Amino acid sequence: MGETAVSRAVAAKKAVIFDLFHTLTVLETTWGEGRPFTHEVLGVSREAWDEQLHSRSRERLTGQKQDAVAIVRDMARAIDPSISDEVIRTAVENRIAAVCPSAGSHARGNRKGAAGLKAMGKKIGLISNADVMEVAAWGQCPVCPACSSQWCFRGGVGCAKPDSQIYEISMRELGVGPAESVFVGDGGSNELEGARRAGITTVMITGIIKEIWPERIPERSRHADFVIQRLSELVC
Repeated sequence: MGETAVSRAVAAKKAVIFDLFHTLTVLETTWGEGRPFTHEVLGVSREAWDEQLHSRSRERLTGQKQDAVAIVRDMARAIDPSISDEVIRTAVENRIAAVCPSAGSHARGNRKGAAGLKAMGKKIGLISNADVMEVAAWGQCPVCPACSSQWCFRGGVGCAKPDSQIYEISMRELGVGPAESVFVGDGGSNELEGARRAGITTVMITGIIKEIWPERIPERSRHADFVIQRLSELVC
């Protein structure tokens, strides 16, 4: 790929910090491949489960809760107190097995792009509002082997995107400052806005969300210095 404005910007930085879901891999709402969704295993509505995931489980995202069974049990029984322990354990096993193994048609390009950044000598970080189950599944993600020990996974640190602190922790562990860093994400959780407040160059990646939520791209892109479709566009 030839040099572009975004690849020149990345080449000038020491670190690239990624979001996980809808950037490197899919989220539960878009798993597919025949595996049941968590709400289906639990026998509750998607709307009720999504509300628990996105609006009523900050302790899960910040790492204050680390027991996977307890996390799912508390969210599930907030919807339906009669859900059994057996069903909850099955839902946990299904969630860990499904959350990261495939990024669908994007997996190959993401592996190639991540390997290209590694070859350029970039430090690579990962900031995700992920819970203990999602972190446990990270090793199965197609992008993970391409980056080997380069990853600095920030999650469960007592804060969550878009808090400035989570970006600062990642940069400190990578040994870089804001002017030396790029953040790449789909813009969920106001992450691009948070990265900008932290002084980091922002790149919005649209390859996955344009297939499911294209209407969200214009608003999120307002907080991006660059907009790309594929991770490979970061590499000259």
